Amino acid sequence: MLTLKAIEEAAVLLGDVVRRTPLLYSHSYSESTRAQVYLKTENLQRTGSFKVRGAYVKMCHLPPEARKVGVIAASGGNHAQGVALAGRRLGIPTTIVMPEGAPLSKIMATRHRGAEVLLKGNVFDQAQIYARRLQRQRGLVFIPAFDDYQVMAGQGTVALEILEDLPDVDLLLVPAGGGGLIAGMALAAKELRPGLRVIGVQASAAPAVAASFRHGRRETHLSSSTIADGIAIQRPGRLTLPIIQKYVDDVVTVEEEDISQAMVMLLERSKLVVEGAGAVGLAALLSGRVRAEGQKVVALLSGGNVDINLVARIISHGLSTAGRYLILRTRLPDRAGQLFQLLSRLAEKRVNIINIQHRRERLGLPLGQAEVELTLETRDVSHCREVVEHLARSGYEVEVDREQREPL
Repeated sequence: MLTLKAIEEAAVLLGDVVRRTPLLYSHSYSESTRAQVYLKTENLQRTGSFKVRGAYVKMCHLPPEARKVGVIAASGGNHAQGVALAGRRLGIPTTIVMPEGAPLSKIMATRHRGAEVLLKGNVFDQAQIYARRLQRQRGLVFIPAFDDYQVMAGQGTVALEILEDLPDVDLLLVPAGGGGLIAGMALAAKELRPGLRVIGVQASAAPAVAASFRHGRRETHLSSSTIADGIAIQRPGRLTLPIIQKYVDDVVTVEEEDISQAMVMLLERSKLVVEGAGAVGLAALLSGRVRAEGQKVVALLSGGNVDINLVARIISHGLSTAGRYLILRTRLPDRAGQLFQLLSRLAEKRVNIINIQHRRERLGLPLGQAEVELTLETRDVSHCREVVEHLARSGYEVEVDREQREPL
C-alpha cells in the first residue's frame, strides 16, 4: 500500500538524483486571480518532467536478476525519459514503447538517454498493450507510468517539497492523467496537512479521471486530440483511483483555449516553457474554473517537454484568440493612394502592421479591385473590435480571420 512513510523514504532515494525545483511566487497571476499564486516548476526537473521521480524509485527496488534482464515501459514521452535516465544511472537496459504520434523531441530525447524506442499505436493505451505483449515475449520487467505504489511514492515527493517551502499552502492544483502524480501528492499532502485542498485538473478532451471521480468507478473515455497529450489517458489506474477518491477534493476539466492561453502567459510573463499537460493547473485558475480568492495556491507545472514547432503554433494561435493579433481582409479600388489611405486609417488606431499581402489576381475578384490581407499587432480583443468598427465607419468592408470572429 502507498503510505506517507513510503513517500518519505522515496525522497531519501531521490536525494542526489532529482533537482529540488523552485517554488516561484507570481505577482501577475496573484493580481489577476486575487489569490497568492505560486508555481512549482517541475518543468525544470531533470528530463523536463516529474516522471523521473517515480521511475527511479521503482527501478531502485528491482532485484539484481531483474536489473540484468532489463525493463520496458509505455509512455507518451515524459515517463519514457524518466525510465531511460534511471536505467542509465542504475545500469539497467531499457526499452520504451511510445505512441506513433508522440512528439519528435520526446522520441529523440529518450533515444539520446540510451533507451531502445519503439513506436506503436495512436494513443498511450495502445502503446501499453503492445509493451505488455513485448514484456512477456522478452521476459522484461514492466515499469508502469502511474499504476504502481512505488511509482506513486516517487511522484508524491513533489508534495513534500511544496509543504517544506510553503507550509501554510491552502490549495494544490495538480494535473491528472493516469493518476499516479495526484494520488501520491494528495496522500502526502493530506496526511501532513488534513485541511489542505487538492484539486486535479484534466483537459476536457480527455476527462477519464474527472468522470471516474464523479461516478465513483473507473470509466473509459476515448481521448480527443488535445495539446495536453501527456495526460490524455483513456482510463485511470486501478490502484490510483481509490487513493484519488479518498484524498482529492475535486477533479475539474479545462478547455483547449484555456490551456493554450496559460502556455502563452507562462512564456511571456514567467519566461517558462511548459507543455500542455503541465499548464492545466494554472489554466484552471486563470479561466475561473477553480476560484481561490484570498488563498495561497500552488499550481504544479508538471513538465516542459513540448515540441518547438507546436510552441510556435500555440503562440500564434494564443495571441490571435487573446486579441494580440488581428488578421483581416478588405477590397480596395486598384488605384494609386488607396493602400496609403487604408494604412492611414489603421494608424489612427495605433496598430502595428506585421504583414501585408496585396493581390490583384484572384478568382472572383472584380477587375479594377485589389484584395489586401493585413496581419496587425493589437492590444487586446476590445482593441481589435475598435479597429474593425473604425474601418467599417470609414467605408471599408472588412472580413476578419475565421478564428477571431467569435471573440469579436
